[in-house]
Amino acid sequence: MPSLKERVLALVNETPGFTDRQLTDRLMGSAALQQPVNQAARALVADGFVSRRRRAEGKLGNFPGTGVPPVAKSAGQPAIPDGRPVDSSGLCEDDVKRAVTAWLESSGWEVDVRWGRERGIDIEATREGERWVIEAKGCGSRDAMRVSYFIAMLGETLQRMGDPSARYSIALPDMTQFRRLWSRLPALAKSRTQISVLFVAANGSVEQVP
Repeated sequence: MPSLKERVLALVNETPGFTDRQLTDRLMGSAALQQPVNQAARALVADGFVSRRRRAEGKLGNFPGTGVPPVAKSAGQPAIPDGRPVDSSGLCEDDVKRAVTAWLESSGWEVDVRWGRERGIDIEATREGERWVIEAKGCGSRDAMRVSYFIAMLGETLQRMGDPSARYSIALPDMTQFRRLWSRLPALAKSRTQISVLFVAANGSVEQVP
């Protein structure tokens, strides 16, 4: 079962801006004390996963972190050749967008991003007449949620495929489960749609996989 910190993080990523009281009501019920959630949220702030700031009406809300926090390689965690951890658990959707944006801009792309729950194409990049459309998701908190994320973003990408000259990709944290889901997608589907995946590592590096 996910820890309270993991549940708080997942809810903050799904519904940015909730107060501690709203998080408590959703996760533990309206009669529960909010102190455990408050402590979990503060720990997530210290880790860089959550930021706390005043909402428009003055209440303190919890929002996804403003940067990709450093993630230490834990004992026994599998690594790929460059030493970064395979599982980038903890990266929210906006973390993935930031990393992909930096990666694209380093290659001369101009990038337009939809942050948080803003509607529209998550990442749209242009460069000398080229166009790249990218849908992004964060880590999620449960295996079933990640499967739903993966299926949903493939559907969203297919619905956006109206430009025959554009590139289309999905962007995900570099996690074992997401790599397995991508590997199980039939090669014929990948070949016909020409969709690629961008795996974002814990250190913010990006790997494109066709």
